[in-house]
Amino acid sequence: YGPYQFPEKLIPLVILNALDDRTLPVYGDGQQIRDWIYVEDHADAVWQILQRGRIGETYNVGGGAERTNLETVRQICFILDTTLQRNDGRSSANPITFVADRPGHDRRYAPDFSSLKRELGWTPKTSFEAGLAKTVDWYLTHREWCDDITARKYARERLGHPASTTAP
Repeated sequence: YGPYQFPEKLIPLVILNALDDRTLPVYGDGQQIRDWIYVEDHADAVWQILQRGRIGETYNVGGGAERTNLETVRQICFILDTTLQRNDGRSSANPITFVADRPGHDRRYAPDFSSLKRELGWTPKTSFEAGLAKTVDWYLTHREWCDDITARKYARERLGHPASTTAP
C-alpha cells in the first residue's frame, strides 16, 4: 500500500469513498487478515534481495503488520476524522457496508518472511500506522490523479466478482 495504488484496492477505495461520502464496501464480514507492507519497504526488501540474497533461495516479503480488513478500514477513518476534523460531527466510518465476498477470496494473506530477516537482516522500517497516515495524506494531496483514474479508467465498480462483469 502507498502512493499510486490503484483505486480498486481496499485502502485507496476507502479513502476516496470516505472523502466523497460514499459507502465503504468491506468484503464478507471484514475479518480477512492481510499482512500490510508500505510500498517503500517492499521496494527496499526487493533491492536487498537483489543485492545480497543467495541465488536459488526463496525470500518472502512481509510487513509484520497483520490486520483485519475491518481494522484497516476503521484506522483509515480514524486518520481521516483526525486530519479533516469534520464540522458535522460524523465519523467517516458511518457508511461501512458489508458486501458479498469474492468467490475464492483468501481469509488470510501473511507471508513468512523469517528467512529475509534471518539471512539479510531486513525488517520493514515503516510501521503500519505511519505508512497508512502517509498514504492517506498522499491521496488527500493528489486528488487530481485519483479523479483522472476514476473518470477514465475505473468508476469504483467492483472488480473480480461475477456480479461486476458483463457478457461479451
